[in-house]
Amino acid sequence: MTYFMSVMLIGLVLGLVAVASNPSPYFAAFGLVVVAGFGCGILTQYGGSFLSLILFLIYLGGMLVVFAYSAALAAEPYPEAWGGWSVFGYVLMYVAGVCAAFTWFSKSWCQYSWVPGHELAGMSVVPSDVGGVAVMYSEGGGMLLLAAWVLLLSLMVVLELTRGMSRGTLRAV
Repeated sequence: MTYFMSVMLIGLVLGLVAVASNPSPYFAAFGLVVVAGFGCGILTQYGGSFLSLILFLIYLGGMLVVFAYSAALAAEPYPEAWGGWSVFGYVLMYVAGVCAAFTWFSKSWCQYSWVPGHELAGMSVVPSDVGGVAVMYSEGGGMLLLAAWVLLLSLMVVLELTRGMSRGTLRAV
């Protein structure tokens, strides 16, 4: 489990490097999906399986709206690819910064284990965040539906604003 957690943390850091050194909004959206996946995987390893699922779905729903807006406003006819030299320079700079920070702080970081604490205590049948499921769907159900409606409405507003004078996806009847 320690190796799996190490892979998840390395994937999270590499995804953050991909987001920071993005050449185009299209690639930044892919990097954010990778970061969200690895972050929710880390959260799942620490016992928050339902929380990570809800966070992943809501985050990707909100990110879809932001991606649609940024891709429509910054549409480039020839976007720069990942193989460009400027992107490669940024990736090297960010990876070198992460490695330097790790070597600088490694004495204080390595005294703690990356293994979640609930694995050391024993096996549990009920995850720690299942108690919040009933509360979220009973008292928080209305707020969940409202959040889904607001995300859908904001997606439609972004699509309507960015279509310009052309006949876009939303057509007047």
